[in-house]
Amino acid sequence: MELWNKLRSLDAYPKVNEDFYSRTLSGGLITIASSLAILLLFLSEIRLYLYSATESKLTVDTSRGERLHINFDVTFPALPCSLVAVDTMDVSGEQHYDIRHDIVKKRIDNLGNIIESRKDGVGAPKIERPLQKHGGRLDHNEVYCGSCYGSEESDDQCCNSCEEVRDAYRKKGWALTNIEEIDQCKREGFVQRLKDEQGEGCNIHGFVNVNKVAGNFHFAPGKSLDQSFNFLQDLLNFQQENYNISHKINKLSFGVEFPGVVNPLDGVVWIQEHTNGLTGMYQYFVKVVPTIYTDIRGRKINSNQFSVTEHFREAIGYPRPPPGVYFFYEFSPIKVDFTEENTSLLHFLTNICAIVGGIFTVAGIIDSFVYHGHRAIKKKMEIGKLG
Repeated sequence: MELWNKLRSLDAYPKVNEDFYSRTLSGGLITIASSLAILLLFLSEIRLYLYSATESKLTVDTSRGERLHINFDVTFPALPCSLVAVDTMDVSGEQHYDIRHDIVKKRIDNLGNIIESRKDGVGAPKIERPLQKHGGRLDHNEVYCGSCYGSEESDDQCCNSCEEVRDAYRKKGWALTNIEEIDQCKREGFVQRLKDEQGEGCNIHGFVNVNKVAGNFHFAPGKSLDQSFNFLQDLLNFQQENYNISHKINKLSFGVEFPGVVNPLDGVVWIQEHTNGLTGMYQYFVKVVPTIYTDIRGRKINSNQFSVTEHFREAIGYPRPPPGVYFFYEFSPIKVDFTEENTSLLHFLTNICAIVGGIFTVAGIIDSFVYHGHRAIKKKMEIGKLG
């Protein structure tokens, strides 16, 4: 019994007989307000506990020898698909011109409606028996081997498409000025396609795979025609100065998407103003920041964020800049790590106790001030009446 009495003396919460309670209107209002505050803060803590938060930290990027997918979706409302080439080059010396794989071009009319969607390349054969290298037509029992028209690097080299003939001439540094007489180009309707596409626009989407070093990729009108351009310029009445490089970037990203990423060039539109009739080079200078995103399950996404500035360089002076839309990119040496984390149960319970205890304590202090202040004023008023 003596032990129970000692434990009773340690009670930090002594009880007061209900007969001594004095309930007031102000106390009721303060109780309701504090209860609502506790409820709101409790729901907020529940939400923070159930949903993960993202923590970030900066580290030095030590990765080496990696490659990068640059994903793009760009619309040129005033450039036909056959005139637009995609090229890449970087400081390591790697260069790729007129890239065709992993890229889809969509011909569009002046209202933006899709006319045709195709993998980059030129039409299907229109002649069932193409011209053989030896000069005769292809027989059913023969293997096709087209002529390179004098640009062969070896006796057994074959050029079976207009593109292969153009590549062979390009390697020799020759100008292909007789495209209409090339059997492969005639068979594929190369020149006719260029004529048909006059006045059209083009949507280009796909990706290019580049080294993770500083470089650029660009959309250059006319470059896909290479040395044959001078001939086609006269044939189709294209003038380099008249290129309209107005464009809309529907999508541009460096690497895969991850939650919360913001690509600043998505939806950007630039319209070329014909104030002096000259085209030019539209330049985007991109700073790429390597990023690792780790979700709540520990799965990592290696990607990138980027910032950008832009500048239009008009085709005046000498040497004149080549017309087109150019993206110059370089990589930051700093890497950003995003990690999804949940609040621990102990942290959640600690916050709940702090909310309940803190609000009740503050509410008690406020109620005490109000109660004793009201009593003091009431007492002074009574003394004044008696006096």
